[in-house]
Amino acid sequence: MELRSVGELMDLLHACRGTVDVPVPGGAPVDAYDHALRTAALLRRRRPADKELQVAGLVRPVGRLLWPGEPATRADRAADAVRVLLGERVAGLVRRRPRHGLRGEEEDLLALRTADEEACGACFDAGVLEDWRTVLELLATRDSRLGAVE
Repeated sequence: MELRSVGELMDLLHACRGTVDVPVPGGAPVDAYDHALRTAALLRRRRPADKELQVAGLVRPVGRLLWPGEPATRADRAADAVRVLLGERVAGLVRRRPRHGLRGEEEDLLALRTADEEACGACFDAGVLEDWRTVLELLATRDSRLGAVE
């Protein structure tokens, strides 16, 4: 499945509300929607210019929702779903999603993992999904223009 529009992606992310996720092995369950918003907000604070990294943190729960019974291939399929809409870098960050305990990760994956883990216990207002529409549209527009040139 490929997500072809920002509206489609936002509908899917809205559907994550109430979906329980356990992002860190042995960690407490969290609401996937709230966790994704907090992860993206933490990344926005730490790396304000890196919109692709922020969005990778936001779209993390897509795989769980689209393929609930396939945890082993979830990251690969989520990356495939967002690639056309959000580009190669976001898809690559989603595919190589940082897993707890990995060593030798590149800086972006380390930042993503740190925000992911911190968002589990963080209690702050991360806003609402609609706050991210403009960023998602900018990435989608840029990637559609690049795709038309190639």
